[in-house]
Amino acid sequence: MSNSHLFMPSGFPRAPLQNGIGRYICQLQRITIKFCKNNGASRGVRKFLENSLIDYAKKHPGVVVYVKPRRHRSPVLSAEYLNGEKQCVSCHNYTEEEVVKWMELLRTQQGGLTVRYRKTWHTDNPSIQGVWTPMTNRPPHLNVTKFPNEELSKPLNLEKTATEQVIELFKEQQKLQKESPEPEEEEYLKK
Repeated sequence: MSNSHLFMPSGFPRAPLQNGIGRYICQLQRITIKFCKNNGASRGVRKFLENSLIDYAKKHPGVVVYVKPRRHRSPVLSAEYLNGEKQCVSCHNYTEEEVVKWMELLRTQQGGLTVRYRKTWHTDNPSIQGVWTPMTNRPPHLNVTKFPNEELSKPLNLEKTATEQVIELFKEQQKLQKESPEPEEEEYLKK
């Protein structure tokens, strides 16, 4: 097992400036597609430029797309983000579908370094009571319950239907009639 992750910078998962809490702002500012017009390694990038680039630009108007032909060089996608970070991806011998996937990945990333997470969650306002989980206020006997459990599979606050209420009223009336029969019935029974 490698220990190279120990040398990565550590941090917490975060969104730049609370992005997505109100309105989402795409962090990709511009992307430059560098390719060779003749080289066989740029075939997938050239197909992407011919078939999908215009649709991509129409679909994502907030991203500026530059196309830069270079002679005898390997194709590269170079992305620049709002925080000033740059990221380059070599597209040597990629197919058109792989180029589309990388363009989408670069568009959805926030830019910046790859960070080793200290914890899988982070809050700006920590609580002294601890982290809430779905089992926080549940009875402890559920820890040893075998699932699937018929009793726990039922909804907690299921209201009775009108049919069930009518049946229940009917059964109550039958119980009352059995306990105290009416005087007319007593006389009829005696005869």
